[in-house]
This record gives sequence, C-alpha cells and structure tokens, in this order.
Amino acid sequence: MTPPRLRFAPAPTGFLHLGSARTALFNWIQARHTGGELVLRIEDTNAELATPEFIENIFDSLRWLGIDWDGPAVRQSERGDLYRDAVERLVADGSAYEDAGAVRFHVPDDGFTSWDDVIRGRVVFENANVDDFVIRRSDGSPTFFLANAVDDLDLGITQVVRGEDLLNVTPNVLMLRQALGGGDPPTFAHLPLIVDGQRKKLSKRRHAVATEDYRQQGFLPEALANYLATLGWGPPDGVEIRPMAEIVELFDLADINKAPAAFDPKKLLHFNGEYLRQMPTETFVERARPFLAGPVDEATFVAIAPLVQERVKTLADVWSHVDFLFCDEPAVDEASWHKAMGSGDAAAVLDDAVEAFSTCPWEADVLHQTLADIGERHGSKLAVAQAPVRVAVTGRTVGPPLFESLVLLGRDATLARLRAARARL
Repeated sequence: MTPPRLRFAPAPTGFLHLGSARTALFNWIQARHTGGELVLRIEDTNAELATPEFIENIFDSLRWLGIDWDGPAVRQSERGDLYRDAVERLVADGSAYEDAGAVRFHVPDDGFTSWDDVIRGRVVFENANVDDFVIRRSDGSPTFFLANAVDDLDLGITQVVRGEDLLNVTPNVLMLRQALGGGDPPTFAHLPLIVDGQRKKLSKRRHAVATEDYRQQGFLPEALANYLATLGWGPPDGVEIRPMAEIVELFDLADINKAPAAFDPKKLLHFNGEYLRQMPTETFVERARPFLAGPVDEATFVAIAPLVQERVKTLADVWSHVDFLFCDEPAVDEASWHKAMGSGDAAAVLDDAVEAFSTCPWEADVLHQTLADIGERHGSKLAVAQAPVRVAVTGRTVGPPLFESLVLLGRDATLARLRAARARL
C-alpha cells in the first residue's frame, strides 16, 4: 500500500493562528503515524496580503513547534503556469466560461457531490445549491478553489486534513478535480473548530490567537504542541500529557471528535507547568535565560533555578521570581505591601527579625526556625510572620522558598531591606 501524502497549506496573511497550528500538527502526526509524507504549501497567490514576514513566521512557528515537512516548501505564486493551463483546459471543454472579465466554473444543474469524511461521515451537497463559482479573477489570478484542486492533483495529495470551516468549499474542489480528470479524490477529514469557554470561535479581537503570542509569553513549544493535540482528539488511555512520540504512535484520525474543541488557557498553563517541572534543571536554566529582563549573577541564578522551576507556569514568570536577587532594592508590589504590612504585628515582626537575623547562623533551616519562634512570640503562625519579611525582602507575597532565598541574598542585603521596610512603616 502506497504511504499517504498530506499537505499543510496556510495562507500567509497574518501570524500563524492556533487553529492553523493545530491543523499543521494533525497533518504532521498523521503523516508520521502512517509513514507518509507532509508537503508544506504556501498559498500566496494574493500578493497584497502575503508578505515575506508572514511567510517567515509560518516557517519559524512550525519549526518551533517541532513540525517538519518533506521536501522544499511549495509556493503557489511560483505555479502560475499550472493554473493558467488548467483554466484554459476547462474553458476549452466547456466546463468553464468567461464572465465579465473573470472565468467561472459551470456547476451541473442536477445531481449531487458527496464524499465519505473520516470525521464527519457521509457528506452530500446538491449541485443545484452550488452557484457557478469564479476560478480566475479579472486580474488573471487563480481563486482558492482552482489552485487548491490543481495543486492537490499535481502534488499527489491522498489525504486532506483541514478545518471544518472549509467543508462547504469541498464540493467546488471535487467538481474541479473531476473536470480536470483527477481520478479518485483524496480522503477528507474536516477538523472541529476551536472555540473559547463561551463556545465562540477564537478570534483576533477577543483572544490571543497567534502562535507567536504564546512563544513570547514563555510557553514551551512541546507543551503547546501536546495541548493542541488534545483539541478534538484524546489518547485511548486518557493520559493527555505525554511525549509527542507516543501521541504519534497512538493517533488515529477516526478518533477525532465532531464537536467543537474548547481552548482552555488554564489547562494550557497546567500543561506548560508540568513540562517545566519535568525538564532537567540545566535545560530550564537555558530556556529561561532569554526571558530574564536584567543581568544576573550566574551562580546565584543556577542556585535559585530549581526552586523557581517548581513554582512557575511559564518562562516569562521566572524573572518576577528572581529579580529581587539581582537589584539593589526590590520592586515592591503595593497590593502585596498593604496585605502583608496591614497587620498590627508587622512592625514588631520586622524589629525582631532584624535583631535575630543579625547574629544567627546564615542557614535556611536556622532562619526558618528563628522566624517561627518570632511568630510564636507574637501569637502568629509562621505563614503570618513570613509575610512582612517576604514582602520587605522580595517585594511580593509569592515567590521561591523564603529562607533559601535569604541565604542567597545574603545577610547584609536582607537586613538592609528589613530596616528599610520598617522605616517605611
């Protein structure tokens, strides 16, 4: 049996959309699962909208997600002769006709066009409900329908996996294939749309929809790819967070749901956090470095990294957990300040901490016990006593473990910050 040949065919009219990334991923998984090939075809016949920036973004985003393709990318803008020849053939045999400067395909008045969709089942369109459609514009450029049909024929595409928003144009493409003598059509699988929590289609106006957005926000490509693979499909054993190699092995197009797939940002954060915690610390350090907003002491950052790795959900979160170690004074979050320093015991806790921390051994367990004793003297739990100390030292109520952080910061800097906070009070 001949291995299947699939294609991902984005139009470079913007940054790669999450929905397009999911389509590319499912095509890639199917190709690798079946031992087939994946063609990358850039649908750039619209010169006004297709810019080099967007084309390069497609390449970069796919590579970032771990999606490769077989052979060089195909550019529709370089295949004009094929489209012109096809139009001329269709006009010559009466399948198409000139109409006010454009060329239209003549849709049969009766009968129907149908196919067995892997996901949708049997799909039938009555030809009478399909209008004669344009295949060449007045400026001579081919429309989507024609270029799509010609390219799939020329490139030997045997499986088409794409979004359900293209379901209604499938009859047009099938009619063109038949008129061009295309033989057996490819197998179609129309993926469910991706929607938000209100079951509305993801849109640029309401959501972060560009793959590039998530890259800049510090999401890991392997986590995003893993999550996208669960939008409409799930492994038979129910384990969603797993290596892509396992997803490729378990994948089956027939298991994809018809219902819209809900994009849940919180679930994506969970996936990303799990991937961050599972990676070796050395890898975490390297992946986090581009997201550091200022210079760091390498040894100190390496020392704090394992503690931060357990707590952050994206790489962009790392800096806010470590910045206090690499600045002269912390950037105080005012909400954290009022929450921690609003207690009547905050001043007394800071006074006692300055006194005790001035002489005690500078070790995490000793600092821990010392502050616990201070809290007990003031009738407070350790967590309550920690709050003013943490905000005084780090500027925030959340972050890496406090006492290990104090050790790395050093006695002098810690005491200076405690005294400054006490003076402010």
